[in-house]
Amino acid sequence: MKQMIRIASGQGYWGDRFDAPIDQVREGAIDYLVMDYLAEVTMSIMQKQKSRDPNLGYAKDFVPLMEKLLPLLVEKNVTLITNAGGVNPVGCMLAVRGIAEKMGMSGLKIAAVYGDDILEQLDSLIASGNALKNMETGAELSTVRNRVSSANVYFGARPVVEALQQGAQVIVTGRVTDTGISLAPMIHEFGWDWQDWDKLATGVVGGHINECGAQASGGNFFAGWKEVPDMERIGFPIVEAYADGHLVITKHESLGGLVDVRTVKEQLVYELGNPSEYITPDCVADFASIQLEQEGKNRVRVFGVKGKPDTPFYKVSISYFDGYTSIGQLTYTWPDALQKAQKADEIIRKRLDYLGVRFDEIRTEFLGYNACGGDTAPPIEDPNEVVLHIGVRGHNFKDMTTFSKEVIPLVLTGPPTVTGFGGGRPKVREVIAYWPALLKKETVQPKVLTIEVI
Repeated sequence: MKQMIRIASGQGYWGDRFDAPIDQVREGAIDYLVMDYLAEVTMSIMQKQKSRDPNLGYAKDFVPLMEKLLPLLVEKNVTLITNAGGVNPVGCMLAVRGIAEKMGMSGLKIAAVYGDDILEQLDSLIASGNALKNMETGAELSTVRNRVSSANVYFGARPVVEALQQGAQVIVTGRVTDTGISLAPMIHEFGWDWQDWDKLATGVVGGHINECGAQASGGNFFAGWKEVPDMERIGFPIVEAYADGHLVITKHESLGGLVDVRTVKEQLVYELGNPSEYITPDCVADFASIQLEQEGKNRVRVFGVKGKPDTPFYKVSISYFDGYTSIGQLTYTWPDALQKAQKADEIIRKRLDYLGVRFDEIRTEFLGYNACGGDTAPPIEDPNEVVLHIGVRGHNFKDMTTFSKEVIPLVLTGPPTVTGFGGGRPKVREVIAYWPALLKKETVQPKVLTIEVI
């Protein structure tokens, strides 16, 4: 049994840096590479893709990446775990197999973890008494059922461990938690008991540190961003996990970035609610118990983590159609840039009132003046330029298109010295809203399919 494994983060979200996972495998020794692609809105996008083409529904840019990455994984005996499978992990697995076959990688085992997509089961679940109430409002899902576009259960590390036990070197999952894809290798390699809550919680903490890519190694670093070297080739974090239940966060020394107590702390508080109850499908981790210690250059020791038993529920991520939005912008230049932008805003609002259109919300920001700080922004007497950024949200598509036709005419009917209208009329886009719910674990079971390249 190994006493230490190195789990490298290769992706923080769909659209993250393309060469980061390649650097992680090529620039030093690692045992596992984990890549996180999924967010709540991502699932609805993938579900739309799959509805148009049943072979799609996964992160499409993952497949061309594998053409470059797969030979490195095989050469260096690195296991890849990713949730790039989205709503079609089996389809993604088959696409990876196609690449492996072209490259002659016989014997390579590839696994898909699926069963999390419950969109087609929603009606039967509701009929059998699973109201899938909104965790924030208490409303029952039936109130928006006809507008639901995706529904996925958050599985934890268990099915990924099963895939590892079956010998898979590439594991493609659906909606497995960000923490679960890093926790699974620790359980598999160290033989941790599923009720050793402190060790499981330590693995969850490691997964949370890994899940956002370079955010734990100097990226998006508020406390000391000017200190971070070589950000143009920033090194993503690596979790050194130890069998006794502690971690060391580090990175490849050949790459840029910075790992210190501050960078790790900033990542630990990311998307954190109650720090004493960080709930995952595998356990409940007490983030208030975490101890951090600078062990050396770009090395932070994580220890003392306490955990509690898992809950009887899976969290379910549901998305549904909730109207439309349209956003337009115009840039006004000095002199009197702010006053011009404010006048343009006034004209648009009066025009919308004159035309009799109504919206759930109209919001205006003046970029370069108050878009980030709002009323708390320090005053600027006479800015060089100000961008009018105005958006509407509503359920009446006709009213939305009326708004979209009212921005560009201001070029010749509004205040002078305007630019930034080359993109044409604002687009009308669908709004996809988020519906979090709970489902008893015995209601749905994860599935694992492992295939071998011949």
